[in-house]
Amino acid sequence: MDIMPRNKKIPALILLGLFFSICTLGQNEKYSERYLNAYKKYLNATCPLKPDSIKHFVYFARDRELVQNHPFLDIQRFVGAQIMYSWRQLEPEKGKYDFSAIREDYEYLLSHGKKLFIQLQDASFSPKYVGLPEYLLTDEYDKGAVPQFNADGKLSGWVAKRWNPRVQERFALLLTALGKEFDGKVEGINLQETAIEDISKIDSAFTQEGYTESLKINMLALKKAFPRSVTMQYANFVPGGWFGHSDKEYLHSIYQYGQEIGVGLGAPDLLIRKKEQLNHALAMMHEGRFTVPLGIAVQDGNYIEETGNNDVVINRKNIVPVLHAFACDFLRVNYMFWSCQEPYFTEDVIPCFTGK
Repeated sequence: MDIMPRNKKIPALILLGLFFSICTLGQNEKYSERYLNAYKKYLNATCPLKPDSIKHFVYFARDRELVQNHPFLDIQRFVGAQIMYSWRQLEPEKGKYDFSAIREDYEYLLSHGKKLFIQLQDASFSPKYVGLPEYLLTDEYDKGAVPQFNADGKLSGWVAKRWNPRVQERFALLLTALGKEFDGKVEGINLQETAIEDISKIDSAFTQEGYTESLKINMLALKKAFPRSVTMQYANFVPGGWFGHSDKEYLHSIYQYGQEIGVGLGAPDLLIRKKEQLNHALAMMHEGRFTVPLGIAVQDGNYIEETGNNDVVINRKNIVPVLHAFACDFLRVNYMFWSCQEPYFTEDVIPCFTGK
C-alpha cells in the first residue's frame, strides 16, 4: 500500500538530506567496527610471553591481605602490586589521615624487591559500600556521593561528586598529604575510572561538560601532589562522549589533557573483541601518540572476555598471550595490571610469565 499521497512529490532537498543521513549512518557503523578484527593478528601468540619493556603489576583490588606470600613475589617479571585504597580508609576523620595500610604494603613489597602502585578509590561497585569518609556524606558537601544503577535499574554502587568544588578541594588535600609521604617511593598512583552515569536528572549541579572539567581538575591536583612517581587517570567512558551517539570529544579531551600536563592514561578491562572498549579507551591509546605512560588493566572477568564475572570456566582457552600481544603491539602500553582472580592467575597467567 502506498504511504505517499498520489501526485505528491518529496521535495528534492529532503530526499538529498535523507540520502546523506543514511550514508553517514552507514559510515559511522562501518567506522565503529574498524577494530573488531584487530585481535586476530595476535591469535598466534603463545606462552611463555615474549620479552617486552612493559612494567607488569598484579592487581589485588582491596584484598591487600592476599599479597602476603603470594606466588607473584617470586616471579621476576612482575614489578610489583597494584592495591586499591578507599578515601574512607585513608581519611577516617576530616583532616586526619591514616596511611598505615599503604605504609605496611609498601614496606612489605620493598622487602621482597617489589614496588607498590596505588589505586585511589572514590567510587564503589557495591550498593552497600560508599568509599567516602562520613563527613563528606553531609549537607555541607551536598551529600558527597551519588548512587549508580545497573541496566536493570538496581542500585549498583556509589561515586563521589567529583564535580562538586568542595569535594574537589578535600580530594586535593588528600592527594597532597599522600604525595608528601609517598611521592618518589611508590611506583605510581592512579585515579579510578571516569565512567559514570549521566545523573543530571537527580543532581542539577551535574553537567557533562562540568564533569569532564572536574576530572581534569583532579588530574592536575594529582600531578602536583606526585611530581616524581607515575600518575595515571583511568579514562574509559564519560557521559556525553559515547561514540556514534552524542560524542562531544570529552574522552579525547581527557587524553589530550593528560598528555599536556604529564599525567598518564589508562583503563580497566582489556576486552579486545568488545566494540564499546575498542571505540573508546582502546582507540584513544592506539590512535594517539603519547609521551606519558599508558596502562591497561586485565580485571576480573577479562580472562574469559567479560567484565566483573566471577564464574569459574574450566574448559577454556588461555587468552593471556593474546591479551599481552594486543596490549604490547596495538596499544603500546607501558604498564599492565593483571588481576589476581583465581583460578585464572595460577592456571593461565603464571605459566605464561614463567614458562612452566
